[in-house]
Amino acid sequence: MPRPPSRLATTPGTTEDRAAARAAGRDRGGRAAGRDRGGRARSGTAQGRWLPVGGVAVALAIFELVPRAGLVDDRFLPPVSSMLVALLGMVSDGSLRLPVGQTLLGWALGLGLAVLVALPLGILIGSVFLLFRATRSIVEFLRPVPSVALIPLAVLVFGVGLESKVFLAAWAATWPILLQTLYGVRDVDPVATETARSFKVPARTRLCRVILPSALPYVATGVRISAAVALILVVTAELVLGAPGLGQQINIARQSAAVETMYGLIIVTGLIGWGLNAAMARVEARLLAWHPSHREQAR
Repeated sequence: MPRPPSRLATTPGTTEDRAAARAAGRDRGGRAAGRDRGGRARSGTAQGRWLPVGGVAVALAIFELVPRAGLVDDRFLPPVSSMLVALLGMVSDGSLRLPVGQTLLGWALGLGLAVLVALPLGILIGSVFLLFRATRSIVEFLRPVPSVALIPLAVLVFGVGLESKVFLAAWAATWPILLQTLYGVRDVDPVATETARSFKVPARTRLCRVILPSALPYVATGVRISAAVALILVVTAELVLGAPGLGQQINIARQSAAVETMYGLIIVTGLIGWGLNAAMARVEARLLAWHPSHREQAR
């Protein structure tokens, strides 16, 4: 009498089917988790966009309500709406164009001069170890000297015009670029440098293909820091020396008791600083798109 077929024989591929089902379940779970992570990432991105806007709105509301509630004297701190009205009036009548251009001219010349001086000097000092050791004390001595302390020297040598602004801005902006470039060159992988040297790669090619790409993140950070420092020194020189620009207009508004106009001009300087920093950060991200840190930020 023939034996009845076993259950395993009647249901061929049961083990394989179960494994396939488990794999499909894991795949569906993975896709669901991926969708969940993607949703959370999009939600986090949306929150990241709106949180700064919310912070600005809260700050504006505080500066609007505090003077109106009488917590401070509105003669010295008017509501933010009055500041914005004064600012819009200057924009509409065109009186803001000239001082903004004068301030930006001093900033650009000072920052450009700092780059022209600090970049090659930092590459030279960073590339020659003996020169690095010989100049380290000099750099550390000159770097902490406040640029404001050099205002009397600037007045004696250059007067109270554009040249003084450029000198002070260049002095302050030179040190971040110089130090970042110097340490960026010192941080180049010695294996890459020695490999290029052993293959008889010319010095100019080593500079362009090995040293500068490795030091570029340091240099970009130094330039971005120096851009803010140069703007601060330009406005300071205009305030103290009376050089033409936004700082001079702020001082004139203060002396004539035009408090709303004074605060409006201060807001303009803040907006210029914010815009310059954002532009520098965008340029840095474009230049360093290949760098691992910027690739991680782009994800």
